Order: sequence, then C-alpha cells, then structure tokens
Amino acid sequence: MKEKLYTIPLNDAMNAHDECPFCFIERNVEQDLLDFALGSGSSYMESDIREQTDKAGFCRTHSKKMFDYGNTLGNAWILKTHYMEIRRQLNEEIKNFQPGKTTFKSRFSKSGPDMKNSVAAWVKQKTDSCYICKRFEDTYERYLDTFFVMYKKDPEFVQKVKDSKGFCLQHFGDLCEAGETKLNDKQKAEFYPLVFDLMKTNMDRLQEDVSWLVEKFDYRNKDADWKNSQDAIQRGMQKLKGGYPADPIYQQKK
Repeated sequence: MKEKLYTIPLNDAMNAHDECPFCFIERNVEQDLLDFALGSGSSYMESDIREQTDKAGFCRTHSKKMFDYGNTLGNAWILKTHYMEIRRQLNEEIKNFQPGKTTFKSRFSKSGPDMKNSVAAWVKQKTDSCYICKRFEDTYERYLDTFFVMYKKDPEFVQKVKDSKGFCLQHFGDLCEAGETKLNDKQKAEFYPLVFDLMKTNMDRLQEDVSWLVEKFDYRNKDADWKNSQDAIQRGMQKLKGGYPADPIYQQKK
C-alpha cells in the first residue's frame, strides 16, 4: 500500500517499535495540542478558540500539563475567560436549584433521594469535560479507522503488527472493540488470534523483565547481567495503563 499523508503517523508509530504504537501517537498528538493551545502561535488569543476552551475547560490531568508547559500569560488568558463562563453557569445553576425530595423510602435507599442533585450533576459534567481530551478523542477515532484500513489493504503493515511489541491494555481493548465493526467474519478469524497471541507473548516478556529486575536486587545477582530489565518499571506500567511514566515534563519550546 502506497504511503499517504494520513498513514504516515501510524507507520512512524509502528516503526518506533514501542510497547504500544497508539501510546506513541497519543503522546505526539497531545504535545501538538498543548503547542496549539499555549504555544507561540497564540491560538489562545483567537476568540473562536477561547470560546471553545471556555465551554469545554480542561481536565485535572491536562490542567497540570498546561501549568507545566510554562506559558503563564497564555494560561492566565484561558483561565480569565473560562472563569467568567463557569461563574455565569454556576450562578444560573444556583438560581434554578431545587433540592430533591427526601421520602421515607429514600432514607433507606443506597441511591439516595428520588431526584438527583442538579448542581452536583453540573459539576460532574464540568469536571469530565476537557478541550484537549475531546480533540484527542476525535483524532484517535481516525487513527483507529486508519489502522483497520491499513490492516485490510497493506500486507507490509500486517507484518509490522506481527513483529511489534503489541499494545498497552487500554488500546488493545479499543482495537478489540473496533474490530467488531471494522472487520468482516473472515478478517476477524485472522485478526483476533493474531493480536491475542501478540499480547500474551509480550505480556510474558514484560513479566520476565520485571521479575528479573526484582531478582537483580538479590546480592547473589549483583554481578549478573541486567538483561532487558533496567527500564522494566516504566515499560511495565505503560503496558498495563498506557502512557510514558518516565517522560520528562513537556514544556514550551523557547
């Protein structure tokens, strides 16, 4: 399959021979989004972008990454107008608030009052909402689509998958779920055994690396070879939960 613009990031991720190609993509996309939101392009000064960030806000994880990124003025501008929007919505929620009715039955019910608290529901919606998460989710769906297009049309890509280190558990689960709608029955019969064997083999590999790291702390093994265990902690964590635990803080390019 001739390489096209939309296939390059996925091929690059596979060629990196990482513990998970989708973690590799996720990191690149997230860093691009941080650059977009706070970088030298000053998109935070554009009214249409700030309208989106005011509405969506940022989750706890990305708020911390934005702080670490280092653009004080950019963060301040985003916070200034986002606070205005949050205060407006909060005032409206408080104005319209009606507490739920407590009945005799609800006193003994684990689910509490019959009516859910509207302010609590609004807070939950706000804390779950994130401009960067939403932008990434949209991009990620396209990469999942691209993965299956390439899997079905490009034998060279299939071989890259076979030769890879598999996926982290989260992205492995996403692939399994997406495969139900992206593949026909014949393709499923080939795909699932492939990725299942890939995951079992590489989970075994990580188990061995982590176990040997533990054994290296035994004085009897102090002169033994480290094998592939020196970075087993961060790779083992990535395999189970995704991401890059050992990555340095991503900061604004000066």
